Amino acid sequence: MSLIKVGIIGTGFSAKSHIEALRRLSGVEVVAISGSTLEKAKRMAEQFSIPNFYGSVDELIKDSEVDVVHNCTPNYLHYTVNKKVLEKGKHLLSEKPLAMTSEESRELVELAKSKHVVAGVCFNYRHYPLVAQAKELIAKGEYGPVHLVHGTYLQDWLLYDTDYNWRLDAKRNGKSRAIADIGSHWCDTVQYVLNKKIVEVFADLKTVHPVRKKPIGEVETFQSKGQEAFEEIQIDSEDCGSVIVHFEDGTHGAFVVSQVNAGRKNYLTFEIAAKQGTLYWNQEEPNKLWIGRRDGGNMELMRDPSLLSPVAATLAHYPGGHQEGWPDGLKNLFIDFYTAVKTYPNVSASSFATIEDGHRIMQLIEAIVKSNEEKRWVKVETGQEVLR
Repeated sequence: MSLIKVGIIGTGFSAKSHIEALRRLSGVEVVAISGSTLEKAKRMAEQFSIPNFYGSVDELIKDSEVDVVHNCTPNYLHYTVNKKVLEKGKHLLSEKPLAMTSEESRELVELAKSKHVVAGVCFNYRHYPLVAQAKELIAKGEYGPVHLVHGTYLQDWLLYDTDYNWRLDAKRNGKSRAIADIGSHWCDTVQYVLNKKIVEVFADLKTVHPVRKKPIGEVETFQSKGQEAFEEIQIDSEDCGSVIVHFEDGTHGAFVVSQVNAGRKNYLTFEIAAKQGTLYWNQEEPNKLWIGRRDGGNMELMRDPSLLSPVAATLAHYPGGHQEGWPDGLKNLFIDFYTAVKTYPNVSASSFATIEDGHRIMQLIEAIVKSNEEKRWVKVETGQEVLR
């Protein structure tokens, strides 16, 4: 394909982020958008100069110009929309989670296989230069075998009982919230860096605000504004929690998630302790990788293409000192995904999270929820028949 034409389904935070990142790619053009209403789609189309807009998902999917669809809808629509896109034989990049249950995600994996398309899930934290560098250092055994991994994903946008948006509605978001929304990112990133799967979990989750005050009217994700009129809503999903994990090779780990930690805006961290050194990365300071040593001075490796491995350097688009961050990680994901689309079916090695990876994360989320409910260790379903 000389020019790949893209349709965006959704008009919220994710959709806007996708459009802005796609505009930084060559050979890719956003030609259509659909929203929950025609008016919303029209507003976004005018804002971003997108030629076609629809008030219906089906209309966009049927558009013969559209080669690839980005699914940026609320969680409860993911399975239905993803299934329609795949049935039409179009390439798909879905926001996570892939579906609401692992039964649904398993069906999508098999459908993507039968339709022979490129299908991925938007786990964007894999695509930072220093995350890629950490992966290479671990793979080469630079610091010896790994014995412990720990980390966090902390936010504060749901700190108060007056904070509310659609993600607090289990019917629209799913049974799990903090784990599914942000814990899934931590799990995907760390499994990618280690090249090892989490196979067993023990979870302890907590709902800080069992009752929240829902504003009368719609509030977008991360948007904060005062509301005088509200209704009290029962909350069943978790605000925070901790999970102990075992990896397939016996490595131990643990992570903490929270959407109620004051001052933490998007604090994803991981620390990998190996025999001869420790690697630590913080998404809020993404341009450095801390390397800890016992018998020598600790150091920070900076995001400078001239200092990184060839693979990691391809993800750094500016010289050292020219800071890159969240939008650039999303851009790198899209570059990788669209390279696969352009070369399909002769797809070479890629690093984006595939639809199989998205299915595995669904199985992991369900294991964590079950562990919390039953207060015991739970093994993650393997689903070998659909995994690489």
